[in-house]
Amino acid sequence: MTIYSMTGYGKGIAEKDGLKITVELKSVNHRFLDLSIKLPKAFVFAEDTLRKTIQSNIARGHVDVYVNFEDSRKDKCKVAVDYDLAEQYVEISKQIAQKFGVENNFCVNEILRVPEVVTQVADESDEDTLSTLIKEACLQAIENINAMRAVEGKALVDDLLGKIEGIKQMLPKIQSLAPIALDEYRCKLRERVTEYLKETPIDEVKLINEIAFYSDKVCTDEEITRLYTHISHFESIVKEGGAIGKKLDFIVQEMNRESNTIGSKCNYAAITECVVFLKSEIEKIREQIQNLV
Repeated sequence: MTIYSMTGYGKGIAEKDGLKITVELKSVNHRFLDLSIKLPKAFVFAEDTLRKTIQSNIARGHVDVYVNFEDSRKDKCKVAVDYDLAEQYVEISKQIAQKFGVENNFCVNEILRVPEVVTQVADESDEDTLSTLIKEACLQAIENINAMRAVEGKALVDDLLGKIEGIKQMLPKIQSLAPIALDEYRCKLRERVTEYLKETPIDEVKLINEIAFYSDKVCTDEEITRLYTHISHFESIVKEGGAIGKKLDFIVQEMNRESNTIGSKCNYAAITECVVFLKSEIEKIREQIQNLV
């Protein structure tokens, strides 16, 4: 199943009998599907069609929807005048002229330039045709935007799997360093105890118990095992495809938690360096996952 990025652009055009509809879609990251539809006032009747069409084909992301209409027929659509809006502008012009004592030169030409005062209105008999064209153009735009999102999605996934592989290769290194860290602690502890006790014999049983306690305290076997499990789960979800962004985000949070625990347990420079690498790669993965549907 295809994996999609949430970033993309697509355009669709549908024409019939001199009517031309252009639909453009532009999408960016968002936790859910968030639609912002911008279409001419005369085409409000088609908003529900647009919304349902997009919801059926795009799962997640903030999507800006732009609709443009062209009519090249000889008998074009009717023109409607919003007289209430025009009256408000005329009244405002009078008030401004009176308040500032200036000439009121607000005329018909100025009124005609005001947005939404004069609009093109489609004939009701054209609404079915226009709805069909809008849906057709929208589906074409969705196909194009999804093609772009799929290409970017594949590139993101390839990069994510590369980083996951790097993390996977780092875990055996941490495991191999754990006994070295314990030996170093054992040597340092013996040196400190010897220095403190001087000529007094060391109680080997207590020393062994202390080392055993420390060994248990800093053991990271459970955390590393869980990291391997999370990595396996991550790879299996990617293999399934589809809308995987939220699932992967949860897994990455768990991976980060295990890495933090390893770092807090082991006060050993070489292991700390490995943990810094893990956390850096996990953070990069987390950021990139935000782009996936």
